[in-house]
Amino acid sequence: MDKPAPIVAELGRPETPEETAARKAASSKAYRSSQTFRSLIAALIATLAILLVIVLAVPRGEPASAPKVDLVGIAADVESTMGSPVVVPDLDDFWRVNAAELSTGAPAVWDVTLAPAAEDERGFIRLAQAFGTDSSWAPQRLNGIAPTDTTSIGGLEWDVYELGDAGAKQNVSYAIGTQAGDDYVLLYGSRSADSTAELAESLLPQIRELSESS
Repeated sequence: MDKPAPIVAELGRPETPEETAARKAASSKAYRSSQTFRSLIAALIATLAILLVIVLAVPRGEPASAPKVDLVGIAADVESTMGSPVVVPDLDDFWRVNAAELSTGAPAVWDVTLAPAAEDERGFIRLAQAFGTDSSWAPQRLNGIAPTDTTSIGGLEWDVYELGDAGAKQNVSYAIGTQAGDDYVLLYGSRSADSTAELAESLLPQIRELSESS
């Protein structure tokens, strides 16, 4: 004797064959969707794991440091080219050289860019030795600004240039310059007046030698 079909609570009666087939089809579809979602999550996790392995396996090392500027060697070449001595900053533990070159033009200029070696120090100072000229050349480098004052550093008189807004585009806030024989030496940048004066004082022996030899 066949067992009577169970009564479905939601229907209050036994399922018809069509309803049973529809329920089984819906259940099968839900199961397949669940399996597809699980497979997608598993594939995503596997992909992330592979990426992590690749990232960890790539050699990292330290960033390449900027090539060291051969200040003394470049200065010797410029002296040979110009047939005249150049002022060479005496590098201590505070300063590093970012660039050194001869800028051709009228006049030719020996350019050295210095920046603090310590990471917690900011700013820069550029030394510019313009050959065969005087203070009238300096405004070419300082957006047309002429000297606003003078100051004495180590017994030598220096022109003072307060740039204000005129130097903002070049990040230049302060400059001093002095005659060194036939040449004009200009120090300009974003360091303080005291820091610029300290650099100027370290250059005095060379500047006096240039003045005496001219």
